[in-house]
Amino acid sequence: MKDSSEWIETLNKITGLAQSGLYYSKDVYDKERYEQLLDHVRTLIELKEIDTSHFIPNVLQDIGYATPKIDVRAIVFKDNKLLLAKETQDGLWSIPGGWADVGYSAAENAEKEVLEETGLEVKAVRLLALTDRRKHPHPAMFLHVYKAFFWCELIGGELKPSIETSEVGFFAKDELPPISTARVTEAQIHHFFELLQELPENTYFD
Repeated sequence: MKDSSEWIETLNKITGLAQSGLYYSKDVYDKERYEQLLDHVRTLIELKEIDTSHFIPNVLQDIGYATPKIDVRAIVFKDNKLLLAKETQDGLWSIPGGWADVGYSAAENAEKEVLEETGLEVKAVRLLALTDRRKHPHPAMFLHVYKAFFWCELIGGELKPSIETSEVGFFAKDELPPISTARVTEAQIHHFFELLQELPENTYFD
């Protein structure tokens, strides 16, 4: 896994340089070379049999200087139980969240994701952590992603699944279902349960 992660990270850096080159270069021939470089990166990813479903919409169609993607997640508790949603994509459970949409603040994105995925209305009250996905034991992924975790208060709504989630519910620490580690690690979830005793004064980063 370590070798695969380092390999993907190297290709990600090459992609970032090519994207930035396409944005800043004025020479038509240089632009063609950068586009060819991106095509070669995609071929290498396919040869390694790595999922490229995000590559075209999130990389090849990205315009401008290359920057990490932002994934927002909402931590919602009720009666000492954590809100989780079963993802239709992989059949595993995660805390609600997803890619940050343009036009919303990070906190607003977290609130919106909870409503869309679970039917519940929440209010983001604290940024708990801003992490680099590469520095935590998530499965290898081509994209470079920052993850923002918000502590949210439940204010209303009705619990129900969505197009993206087949089941939703609140779970105690000792009854957790199979977790989608591509989205959140079990260690992070256990840490969130520890915060029920007292929220930290400072935001965790990295």
